[in-house]
Amino acid sequence: MIEFVDWTLLRSFLAVIRRGSLSAAARATGLTQPTIGRHIDELEAGLGIALFTRSPGGLVPTEAARSLVPHAEAMETAFAALKRAATTGGDARQPRGTVRISASEIMGTFVLPSILAEIQTRFPTIIFELALNNRNEDLLRRDADIAVRMARPKQEGLVARRIGQVALGLHAHRDYVARFGVPATLSELTRHHIIGFDRDDHSARAVVGGTLPISREIFSFRVDSDVAQVMAIRAGLGIGMIQKAMARHEPELVPVLPGEIEIKLDCWLAVHEDQKHAYAIRAVLDGLATGLGQWLEAAAAP
Repeated sequence: MIEFVDWTLLRSFLAVIRRGSLSAAARATGLTQPTIGRHIDELEAGLGIALFTRSPGGLVPTEAARSLVPHAEAMETAFAALKRAATTGGDARQPRGTVRISASEIMGTFVLPSILAEIQTRFPTIIFELALNNRNEDLLRRDADIAVRMARPKQEGLVARRIGQVALGLHAHRDYVARFGVPATLSELTRHHIIGFDRDDHSARAVVGGTLPISREIFSFRVDSDVAQVMAIRAGLGIGMIQKAMARHEPELVPVLPGEIEIKLDCWLAVHEDQKHAYAIRAVLDGLATGLGQWLEAAAAP
């Protein structure tokens, strides 16, 4: 039984788990098939267990192998964080390295790219990685360096900065309005085509915060992607929730019940307290704070 496992062995192990064969794992990692096979043999010998059985369809992981996957993935995440940390120091005048940002689908798709382009102009040696999700715990797990969130992260060890508020409201495309009209009251809304979640209601419930009764049954178009919901609104599939700042730039979108339904979310930037002084992370954090602040200010203008 070995006391220490070379990371390259675990990297090959995860590649085989994910790809199902030595050849596919070799293509994914840039290694040769014999090298991948040797890594698996060394890992099995070192751990004293069989990790895979052969089948006509490829390599099948044993139960022992499956039990190792979350631990290997945790090491993979930690190693990625170590690499980012090693490259985000250096000259404060010209920070360099990789900075990984976690944000929601909407912010990451429609808002952040233009802000990151501005940051890139000032700091061309910084590499950006963008992970689209709504999990606050990704910073604690070191899956990301900076998070853009619509709720204040409450976990210990994080430093959070409130940037401002984002207003959301119900909207529909003019084509939908021409076909079905718009509801005059909240009770009439339930008789319309409404766009909402399918199986994952986490994002929706976080947005409405108990202010509106929501359930899957009221939606006539269901999808768990926030971006897909926005595109469905644009296509005229029904009435849905969208950031008012986004809708303002699309004259084909019509506000629905604007005097009755408006939801405001706080926009936060969060970083792990151990990373807030790294040069590249600091540069991106300050750039995001400036860019998001300007975007929110423009969004709030009449």
